[in-house]
Amino acid sequence: MAANGNRELAGKVALVTGAGRLRGIGRAAAVALARLGADIAVSGTGRDPATFPEDEKAVGWRDVDSVAEAIAAEGSKGLALRFDVSDQEETEAAVARIVSELGRIDILINNAAIARGEDRTPVQELDPGLFQRVVDVKVRGSFLCTQAVIRHIYAQGEGGKIVNIASVAGKRGSPNTLAYNAANFAMIGMTQSMAREFGPKGVNVNCVCPGAVATSRMDDVSPDNRPERTHPGDPVSRWGSDDEVGDFIAYLCTEAASWIHGQSINQDGGAVMEH
Repeated sequence: MAANGNRELAGKVALVTGAGRLRGIGRAAAVALARLGADIAVSGTGRDPATFPEDEKAVGWRDVDSVAEAIAAEGSKGLALRFDVSDQEETEAAVARIVSELGRIDILINNAAIARGEDRTPVQELDPGLFQRVVDVKVRGSFLCTQAVIRHIYAQGEGGKIVNIASVAGKRGSPNTLAYNAANFAMIGMTQSMAREFGPKGVNVNCVCPGAVATSRMDDVSPDNRPERTHPGDPVSRWGSDDEVGDFIAYLCTEAASWIHGQSINQDGGAVMEH
């Protein structure tokens, strides 16, 4: 994206949460926004390097620090942050640091979520604490980040962009994914509420709902996780790539997308077509 040198977002500052993985939507969105000229703060929780996927270990990946370097390589400033988005005090401190070090904040990408795993289980086996953690990171975390950021956007008086990252699991329920479905359906409702409230203040709010994307979060599904992996029966029979989703997120932050508002847009090769 923006290979032609378009720096439309120069002078803007974005926060992208959940952006520490080499193969991840957060990293891809952060780099795509940087190509458009924005300075980017990226957040993670500080993963234990011992738990990194093999491809991250092979290249000496350093979580959000490596993403900040990729942002700098695009000619923008990168700020690496580690905090728990579900913790109000940590979140407010992180946003205050962004404004202090980068000067302002205009764009928020609510992407943080816990890795898939033991939450994908029958309801009678789902640990209540794990259910709560899934909801806390995705729903409470998006609320707290939005609450902290919108205050600054309003104070700046120049409008802004918020893109929430949900999933097609926010459009269609499935067995053994109760916590994930609950969190992502909530994101779509929150997007509509934010859009109604923030739109008159010049803040565009939308939600991206990816299908199967070849990120490290999907390694438990397929160790040979590749964008070209097929989904028989889907109109476009392959998984998506993190860069495809990241580029679309960045597009939603441009002026060209300013009349797209309050939408939860499926990006999934046609696997799910429910609105």
